[in-house]
Amino acid sequence: MNISRRHLAWALSVPGLAAVGLLGASPVLALTADEQTVAKQLEAFRAAQFAHDAKTLDALTEAELSYSHSDAHIEDKATFIRNATSDKSKFLSLEYKDPTIRVVGDAAIVRFHWIAESETVADGTKHSTNLAILMTWQRRGGTWKLLDRAATKL
Repeated sequence: MNISRRHLAWALSVPGLAAVGLLGASPVLALTADEQTVAKQLEAFRAAQFAHDAKTLDALTEAELSYSHSDAHIEDKATFIRNATSDKSKFLSLEYKDPTIRVVGDAAIVRFHWIAESETVADGTKHSTNLAILMTWQRRGGTWKLLDRAATKL
């Protein structure tokens, strides 16, 4: 049997493409309407954190907020907003990388990779943070708000 290079290349490419599918490449799935709404809220939250915008952070969070940091300290809503909007430090960059959103009833499970650089205002010291974040957003009265957040150092 004669096998040309063209046939050999095709035969090798088919298993290669199948292997890519088996190793985790997945098709891009469109977000549902709820997931799109949560994604917009998530971006608004990121922008408000970056800008130290207390009014927007207040509007995006539930009264019962539990905000857990990677060093294990936990803040309620008032403490979180006060600390997030203080003038002690400022963000130089803040990225929510590779977010995933999964809506389950009136809850949304959000995960992403937090990559940030900040600067202490008093002395100009720069700090980098690299975290895995888990958030739960809750829909109440048609509005999605942040109910809790947990961070893990990477």
